[in-house]
Amino acid sequence: MRQIAMSVALAALATAAGAETEVGISKDMPTTTVETRNGPVEIGRVQDTENEVTGEWARTSRPCPEFCIQPITPAEGVSTIGELELIDLLQDPDAVVVDSRTSDWFEGGTIPGAINIPYPYVLDELGQLGCEPDFEGWDCAGAKQVALFCNGIWCGQSPTAIRNMVEAGFPADKISYYRGGMQVWRLLGLTVTGGGS
Repeated sequence: MRQIAMSVALAALATAAGAETEVGISKDMPTTTVETRNGPVEIGRVQDTENEVTGEWARTSRPCPEFCIQPITPAEGVSTIGELELIDLLQDPDAVVVDSRTSDWFEGGTIPGAINIPYPYVLDELGQLGCEPDFEGWDCAGAKQVALFCNGIWCGQSPTAIRNMVEAGFPADKISYYRGGMQVWRLLGLTVTGGGS
């Protein structure tokens, strides 16, 4: 009995000491840490190789309209990115990652390090993204690099916000669109913070 307890304790120590991660983010990145408003958060993937997406995130068919498949590029000049590029932006202290979903969705769980600017209010919050108010709207000469996302490829919230930003003068080349959104983020078993994670 004592030998079994010792083996379990040694296995736990090996895991705590940094044993290899079976399900990594990429070949060279088992996990990564990003700074958030609440301190550092480690982003990794669920290690249970039998894990499955369930509930709302497993739904494949939503009525269109309103949940129609979104284009790869929501506006001319905007870059569409994947998870690794989004992680790079999360680690860039000068970039801003925006969860453009309504606050109830944000509070139910989001990507670590993202801030919530609900899509109907993005034009009111361009100051958070490096723009300055002027007499005719916004001066976005100092715009930050931003990435926006919402619930997934069937969600029009971030594409709507992006088109509104570009129309208001935000430089399209400073905007990235994470099209996979929360559905693909969860499908890959990546870390989610907030309620209902």
